[in-house]
Amino acid sequence: MSDAVPLVNDLFLRALRREPVERTPVWMMRQAGRYLPEYRAVRSGSNFLTMCRTPALAAEVTLQPIDLIGVDAAIIFSDILVVPEAMGCFLTLDEGVGPQFPTPIRSAAAVKGLRTIDPYTDLGYVLDALKLVKRELNGRVPLIGFAGAPWTLASYMVEGKGTKQFAIAKKMLFEQPAVAHDLLDRLANAVGEYCVAQVEAGAQAIQLFDSWAGALGPNEFREFALPYLARAAKIAKTAGAPVIVFAPGATWALDEIADATQADAIGVDWHIAPAQARKRLGNRAVAVQGNLDPCTLYAPIAEIERRTHAMLDEFGPIGHIANLGHGILPDISPAHAKAFVRAVQQHEWPTVSESEMIAAATATVGAQ
Repeated sequence: MSDAVPLVNDLFLRALRREPVERTPVWMMRQAGRYLPEYRAVRSGSNFLTMCRTPALAAEVTLQPIDLIGVDAAIIFSDILVVPEAMGCFLTLDEGVGPQFPTPIRSAAAVKGLRTIDPYTDLGYVLDALKLVKRELNGRVPLIGFAGAPWTLASYMVEGKGTKQFAIAKKMLFEQPAVAHDLLDRLANAVGEYCVAQVEAGAQAIQLFDSWAGALGPNEFREFALPYLARAAKIAKTAGAPVIVFAPGATWALDEIADATQADAIGVDWHIAPAQARKRLGNRAVAVQGNLDPCTLYAPIAEIERRTHAMLDEFGPIGHIANLGHGILPDISPAHAKAFVRAVQQHEWPTVSESEMIAAATATVGAQ
């Protein structure tokens, strides 16, 4: 889909390209969600999966934080588990229970039985929602598409549900590595092609979530997560839109993730200081996104503002997208979410020329 309507606010895309910006752009992961009363009103009439599968409902809640919170980008309302569901895994998602696959994928035969998806038909409802949101936005802010990374999707499919230990999924890595690689291989292709389809439907950037990267040790991450995350990201990049990769719990590997995925931006969780994240990434031509601890939004507004400004000062003015270090929590006050966004948008950098900003940012990164 061509961007026929020019963007009124392109700060997010400019920051992804590491271009000078008047101010740091800001959005929040899970910004269309339960912390908003307006979302809960829509949710009261439909279950979560119905909302995901109904383009008009998905579009409505996608747009809510643009109008109510004032963020600089929209992210399509969906779920990472739509991909395994499209591959033939029956998915349930009940309130208070969370997502479950009643028939987990735990054998070579089960992996071979998975469908090869066509995102244009099997996930057409997401693409229709993207088209609808893009039309309704009318160039106000950019639109982000997203998908789960292969290891994270595989962990759900093998465990059959969310978990804290990942013992069953990791057991497959050690007992049946060939089966695990087959599953991850299929997922990498499916995820990458789904991302391409999202860009064609109107997404102007893609984010890949490897939500359970932190469950793996370095050796397992390098064998079972990173290569497949990288393949999905590289397929996604063929569509021409910038790609953001977020692997919370794997900040020790920020440099490896950047090199392997060739992503335009790397998401950063709150377990690492901004300056340390910049240092780990070195002189790589990659933007960063993050990384305020979501629990900071429980603090008084003055403290939210103080901590937000400190984060911005430490990341610097070039190639940074302000975000939380993970998704916004469902019991956060909308007023506190607004305070975070407003703190970013009211933060002021010293008045310098674009060339001076670039030189300062480059010198800072090089010295770290």
